[in-house]
Amino acid sequence: MPTSLLKDNIHVLAPFLTFLFNQSLSLGSVPAILKAAYITPRLKKPDLDTSDVKSYRPISNLPVLSKVLERLVAKQLLSYLDEHKLLPELQSAYRAHHSTETAVLKVLSDILTAVDNGDLAMLALLLNSKQTHRITT
Repeated sequence: MPTSLLKDNIHVLAPFLTFLFNQSLSLGSVPAILKAAYITPRLKKPDLDTSDVKSYRPISNLPVLSKVLERLVAKQLLSYLDEHKLLPELQSAYRAHHSTETAVLKVLSDILTAVDNGDLAMLALLLNSKQTHRITT
């Protein structure tokens, strides 16, 4: 279903979608139709060989209703985890008002505090990436 059709008719569809989502959450299963994705091959880089299958990466497009259900589950789960204080206080991922920036500021603050106290501070970073870098001359 196109997103625009869903938005234009949400007042009619809302009760049915609510029932569908509640049933899915109650039964702990997702309808098969919401699990089907349209896979589109996309060229990784413009200069790659278009006849080589390895030059492409798959892009999965899920139905919009699948994404809505996913957001509902994520919202409920995060609410539960926050309410019961089950997430580490300094975890930045998947939390409102937390980001890479807040994580970096915390690390920087800890380093500056250690240095101000006369302690030594060391930071080790690990880059885990499949990408290879070429040096061109």
